[in-house]
Amino acid sequence: MRPRRRLRLGLRARVTAAFALGALVLSASMSIITYAAARQSTLANQSAAVLRQAYVNAALVRSTLRSPGADIVGLLGSLDTVPGSNSVLYDRGRWYATSLGVGQDAISPAMQDLVVTHGAPARQYHQVGGVPQLEVGLPVPEVGAAYFEVFSLQDLQRTLRILALSLAGAALATTVGGAVLGRWASGRALRPLGEVAEVAAAIAGGRLDTRLETADEADLATLASSFNQMADNLQARIEREARFTSDVSHELRSPLTTLATSLGIIQSRRQELPERSRQALDLLIAEMSRFQHMVTDLLEISRFDAGAAELSLDEVPLDEVVRQAVRVTRAPDVPVEIGPGATALVVRVDKRRIERIITNLVDNAYTYAGGATMVGVEAHEGQVRLVVEDAGPGVPAEDRRRVFERFSRGSTGGRRGDGEGTGLGLALVTEHAHLHGGRAWVEDRPGGGSRFVVELPASGP
Repeated sequence: MRPRRRLRLGLRARVTAAFALGALVLSASMSIITYAAARQSTLANQSAAVLRQAYVNAALVRSTLRSPGADIVGLLGSLDTVPGSNSVLYDRGRWYATSLGVGQDAISPAMQDLVVTHGAPARQYHQVGGVPQLEVGLPVPEVGAAYFEVFSLQDLQRTLRILALSLAGAALATTVGGAVLGRWASGRALRPLGEVAEVAAAIAGGRLDTRLETADEADLATLASSFNQMADNLQARIEREARFTSDVSHELRSPLTTLATSLGIIQSRRQELPERSRQALDLLIAEMSRFQHMVTDLLEISRFDAGAAELSLDEVPLDEVVRQAVRVTRAPDVPVEIGPGATALVVRVDKRRIERIITNLVDNAYTYAGGATMVGVEAHEGQVRLVVEDAGPGVPAEDRRRVFERFSRGSTGGRRGDGEGTGLGLALVTEHAHLHGGRAWVEDRPGGGSRFVVELPASGP
């Protein structure tokens, strides 16, 4: 079982993600630090203010309670407190407060025990009814009392919540800004690589004269120069090989013609030859025919490589062209099926090349699959399809692209049928289809075998 490949982001996406992650980490860190500092500073300032005022009020309580018959309620009402705080007084077992909602219950038991029982000043944060508050307790041992101030932190909590939301929004905005900046920066930085990819794709597609411009990218001058030099060498090599193939093919035609003529003369006197000589003659004629076919294919391929292949377009009834092409193949009795919408369909094509496509596909089926079972013409969404089916062993999925390459016979190379295949037939089918603006492929035939399809634009190339 083949391991599954992990999906990886593209280079630009990774740069953008890195910028966004960096902005998120930085903004989140700054937000946390800012929130913690603001919270700590606000609480410290508020606590100091409440504590200072509590000491002042405790001193006033001590001096007032020393007087006999002191008015405790009036005393608490006259105390100056920090806005948002309330006073609570414990005097000889009784509790007094400046607010009906704040009394002994507002003071935590631990605070009461520490201040009242042990006589120690204390300060703590406490929650009453879900509302946070700051409690300050000061003993007044000279008069047997204890003074408390309770400051509600609800407004402070609301302010800190707003601050946290604002910082979170700012962090989110910073992250989005970082992603946008990363997208822009990566686009600018990777644009030269995109141009390199486009040029490489153009060269791979056959435009060998495409080169990489280097005027605006001094940092990529070395890469561009090496790339262009490689493209020059590749183009020169391909042109040299194509020229060699063309020259050899042309040079072979004259001696092949002479040999074919000589064999024709010998063939006319075949009955005068001994049996073994007749067998040798038949073998020689078969190999000569195959050799002539190969040279013809090489000449055709060399024209495509040299860019000299031209279309001679005519408006022809496609079904008749297909029928005529089938008649001159090695399997002239193969049934021809014309699909709906394809009967008497007139298309603008090069008749010779369409006939060559049909001939090569039928001969390919004859050589490798025991013969074609059907040749068809189909109309499909503004396209026309030429179909050749066989009942052979089929083409494995891994070979379906390779069989259209030159000199390739896929996995059937070791069992070449009658030995007449050249490995150029399907390559020429592809070239003829591309010249018309179409394409060719092979797929499984229902019931077994292969189905070779050539799709061409119905409106012409």
